[in-house]
Amino acid sequence: QVQLVESGGGLVQAGDSLRLSCVASGHTLSSYSMGWFRQAPGKERECVAAISWSGSSTYYADSVKGRFTISRDNAKNTVYLQMNSLKSEDTAVYYCAARAALRVLPSETLYDHWGQGTQVTVSS
Repeated sequence: QVQLVESGGGLVQAGDSLRLSCVASGHTLSSYSMGWFRQAPGKERECVAAISWSGSSTYYADSVKGRFTISRDNAKNTVYLQMNSLKSEDTAVYYCAARAALRVLPSETLYDHWGQGTQVTVSS
């Protein structure tokens, strides 16, 4: 069983940057496809970025392309989400997710391991 713990969220101003981390335990992440999702109040959870097991393939939602970067360090069992030029509409709880798979998975329904989430609040 994979346990995921997110960190790095907080309160920032528009235009600032944050880096989220997701550390896994219980299993090596090297054979897992990973994703970052977010859920804002009153909205459905959406995938903002996803990365294949090797890191060679990535996916980004249109709303974050050019601003967010997903990466992974399998040796550290960690996945990152670098968020630059943050906007107020990026305010949400951000979740890390994992699925034993090789390819990039941009859909929530494909993941079976989830973290508890970390709050990101961007003030305008």
